[in-house]
Formats: sequence, structure tokens, C-alpha cells
Amino acid sequence: MATIINELRETFRRGNIYIRLIYINVAVFVLTTLCGVIVQLFNRSLSGLYEWFELPASPARFIVQPWSILTYMFMHGGLLHILFNMLWLYWFGALFLQFFTSKHLRGVYLLGGICGGILYMAAYNVFPYFRPMVDYSFMLGASASVLAIVTATAYREPNYPIRLLLFGTIRLKYLALIVIGTDLLFITSSNAGGHIAHLGGALAGLWFAAGLSKGTDATAWINKLIDAVSSLFSFKPRKPKMKVHYSANRKSDYEYNARKKAQSEEIDRILDKLKKSGYESLTADEKKSLFDASKR
Repeated sequence: MATIINELRETFRRGNIYIRLIYINVAVFVLTTLCGVIVQLFNRSLSGLYEWFELPASPARFIVQPWSILTYMFMHGGLLHILFNMLWLYWFGALFLQFFTSKHLRGVYLLGGICGGILYMAAYNVFPYFRPMVDYSFMLGASASVLAIVTATAYREPNYPIRLLLFGTIRLKYLALIVIGTDLLFITSSNAGGHIAHLGGALAGLWFAAGLSKGTDATAWINKLIDAVSSLFSFKPRKPKMKVHYSANRKSDYEYNARKKAQSEEIDRILDKLKKSGYESLTADEKKSLFDASKR
């Protein structure tokens, strides 16, 4: 078991940002589902507790749980719900990174979720059709975040070919338009909140990609905030000061090098004398030094 956990930890550490986001979503889903199963064995339910991490449509409820604007996008209501969201995140996360950076993907994921949540709450409190449902409506899921990634990529590379099973190859811009159009058509369905949030995520993706093409990064503030928070919780051990230990033989090293230099200069002088005056002009000591140097 420890080996499996270590492998998962290592995969998470080395994985791309979309792999890490998938890991976080899956981990939250497994943990919440497992806790729900355990509690249900005792004829109890955690739905009331989970609502504190889901995004409420009611502004009064949101005021007392503002963190839900972030936590809701990492929670899912069922296996198929998380499966399709994570498959889209896997496919389009990899495609997104061909044109943008990892920090951009991280920022767009959060920006899409935030914008989707804001549009969801606004729609439920502005349109009379949704007002009877405000007090008991909650939203969860990464759909808005994922659609922001899809839309941003489609804006950047609209003609990128996407191969779909049973449908063949379709350009990315048409796929994005089909998804957005479907959300518009089903905005009053039983999953109205989800479709509204999708539209908010799509708008966030367009906002990011269009702004970046003009030199403005809509995710800059999100990434700066994340980096600031991360630095507060990164308890890295201080590096010990480097101590320099001087060898006891340092003096002898200097003496050795000086002696070698003097010997080399002496040999050069003897060779110059040999060249100018011949071998017979050398003294006995000079001949001996030259002979010793030839054996080294």
C-alpha cells in the first residue's frame, strides 16, 4: 500500500498541471464518496455537510460560505459526472499546453470556475423563472472550468482538427460552438445551473484568450495570489552556511608549485644557453639538471 501511495505521489509531482488537477478532483471525489458510504451504513447522510463546499444560488448563503466559489469546482455528484469532466480536462488540457503555459492553464481553470459560479448565482437571482429555486439550489462540478480551457484553445487555434468517434474530424471552433449552443438550448432544463455555469466558463476562456492576444493576461492576478499563498506554506529548510576548511598542507602546496616553477625556468635558461653556445658550454651541474629533466 505504501508503494502505491509513493507512486501516486511521484506521478502527481512529475505530472503536468492538468494531471495534477485531475488527481485533485479524483482524490476529492473518492474521499467524499467513501465518507458518504461509511456514514450511510449507519443510516446517516453527509449531504448537509457537503453543501458547505457546493456553490449556493442564494447570496445570503454564499456570504457565510464564500470559499464555495473555489471548492465547488473540485466536487462531483457521481461517477459519470467526474468521468466526463476529467476526460475533457485530459484531452483539452494537453492541447491547451501546446499553445499556452502551465500557469495559464491553472489560472484559466480557476477563472472559468469563478466566472461560471458568478453567472450561475446572477442568473438565479435575476430571472424570475429561477427565483423559486434559489434557496435550495447548489452547484458542483468542474464543467465551467473545463469549458473555459476548451474555449480558450478554440479561440487560439480555431481550425485545429479534432477527431470524434462516430462523427469523424471536426474543427475545434465548431466543437466549441456546438457545446455552447447546447448549453443555450437547455438553459431551462433540470440542470439549468450547470448549463449557465458552462456559459460563464466559456466567456472566461474567451476573455483570457482574446486579452492575451492583445498582451493582457486575465489570469495574472490568480497566479500571483496562488504563488503568494504557496510561498507562505512552503517550509523549506534553510541551507546551512558553507564552511571553508583550509588544508594543513596548503603551505606545502604553495612551496611545491614555486619549486616546480623555478625548476622549469632553470631548464628554459639551460636550453637557451645550449642553443646559443652548444653542449660543451654547459657546466656539470647544468648538464646534470638537463639530464634529470629528460627522465621526467
